[in-house]
Amino acid sequence: MTDTQSKAAAGMPDVQSSEDLRNVAIDKVGVKHIRYPIGLYCPATKGVQHTVARVNMYVGLPHYQKGTHMSRFLEVLNKHHEELRSDQIMDVVHDMKHRLEAEEAHLELRFPYFIHKKAPVTKEEGMIDVEVTFKATSNNDTDDFVMGVKVPATSLCPCSKEISAYGAHNQRCEMEVFVRFTPGKSMWIEELFDIVEQCASTQVFAVLKRPDEKWVTEAAYDNPKFVEDIVRDLALALDKEDRIAWYRVDSENYESIHNHNAYATIERDKR
Repeated sequence: MTDTQSKAAAGMPDVQSSEDLRNVAIDKVGVKHIRYPIGLYCPATKGVQHTVARVNMYVGLPHYQKGTHMSRFLEVLNKHHEELRSDQIMDVVHDMKHRLEAEEAHLELRFPYFIHKKAPVTKEEGMIDVEVTFKATSNNDTDDFVMGVKVPATSLCPCSKEISAYGAHNQRCEMEVFVRFTPGKSMWIEELFDIVEQCASTQVFAVLKRPDEKWVTEAAYDNPKFVEDIVRDLALALDKEDRIAWYRVDSENYESIHNHNAYATIERDKR
């Protein structure tokens, strides 16, 4: 804020900072669904990948204060918009606490992220988009960061394969994994993506020629999995990863022969 702006604001009543007598604190108050361009370091290209995030920003409001200053959230975001990497998210949250004079601050980002991926046989290259989530909270002296990825894949039904004279029904599935890292450790989005997509019947690809399609079809048939199998395999894979201290895994299968979806989830704290 410039000196001129500060002087202009000084002459106006600050209603948000006035006293509230109802004695009711608010857990989260702020702004939602901000569409905002961000830059993320991409290890594959050793450059920055630009994308658009949907951003939520909140602070806790004490019982004695009438309201928060909504414009300050955007001021903080504008200050950091070139630095929204996973290892710098907490800097934004700490600035929110300071700028809004709050004891607790929350930042949530959800955005598409594109990963280069080659077809299994012809090696034709394409780009797979995954949905990434960053959730960061700072409460007094405690910081918390959660990263999530939603990965598309294919599942093939073991029961259908077992009972049918030929063929088996398969469907698209979405696996979503949220993780907290062990203190002092972290991983790239691509690394978590690689772990997750191995746990379905088979992967999906952006570009498939006929030899690739044959490979994908047969790979799924040879690796049938219920939704229960997928989340158990996800849990076992993350149990082996010492960089991860906590996880929640979800899988939703978009059924091809039912008018409903199949779903399973597991949550574990490894600490």
